[in-house]
Amino acid sequence: MSHGTPSLLDRLSLNQETVRQWSLPELADGCARAGVRGVGLWRAPVQQYGVAAAARLVRDAGLRVTSLCRGGFFTALDPGERAAALDDNRAALDEAAALGTDTLVLVSGGLPAGSRDLPGARERVADALGELAPYAAERGVRLALEPLHPMYAADRCVVSTLAQALDLAERFPADRVGVVVDTYHLWWDDTVGAQIGRAGGTGGTGSRLAAFQLADWVTPLPEGVLLGRGQLGDGSVDLRWFRERVETAGYRGPVEVEIFNPALWARDGAEVLAEIVQRVRTHVG
Repeated sequence: MSHGTPSLLDRLSLNQETVRQWSLPELADGCARAGVRGVGLWRAPVQQYGVAAAARLVRDAGLRVTSLCRGGFFTALDPGERAAALDDNRAALDEAAALGTDTLVLVSGGLPAGSRDLPGARERVADALGELAPYAAERGVRLALEPLHPMYAADRCVVSTLAQALDLAERFPADRVGVVVDTYHLWWDDTVGAQIGRAGGTGGTGSRLAAFQLADWVTPLPEGVLLGRGQLGDGSVDLRWFRERVETAGYRGPVEVEIFNPALWARDGAEVLAEIVQRVRTHVG
């Protein structure tokens, strides 16, 4: 581990969807009991619980919110749909600020129905970032653009590589728009090491590395592909390589485990979390 980098387990964060069988109070209590100090939250369950109440709950448990997921979905052609998306993202930024996190994860959105224009869709993402960046800066929240695996390009995310995400982010100040490195989405790309270095820039305030998320790639993929993320160490991803690359690029932030997998959701949450801690030691540290 790089000199001056906090202990990996001190930086560990559990994304809420990894143990979606837990209520928000169970998540806060379970993480506190396990010595995991960070949580990544999702908007729908936070809204259901109450944003102010959720902020209080996490704070009282001695935890911090490492990210809020998700904003984005910027690619609509219809002006009314676009305006509604921007309004929803402003609400998401307000929620992130209330929760005390400086990171709002963005999923760009897919192609509108009937469209085949990927470059045009990406330009609409850039336009939305330009509209939202000042609002985000006023709230102390950074827009964190997440590239998703190309299998999601049509219906969910037209930003498929870290290079594409950086091409968009670099149009704006680094403290306003950054990128997410998620091992599940980027492990296949032979340019990702160089792009992580590019994202790190000169370090410090120049870094674009807003978040680092872990999940493994296992096959066969399930129908619908959304819920196929693997437990750390069960698949094809060199997780330690990614951790070393982001640290070499200057990243010292949270290491967030985000796994969508019904087999994990069917198990005892505390058992899943204990297994994650052990897998992080074995496969990431």
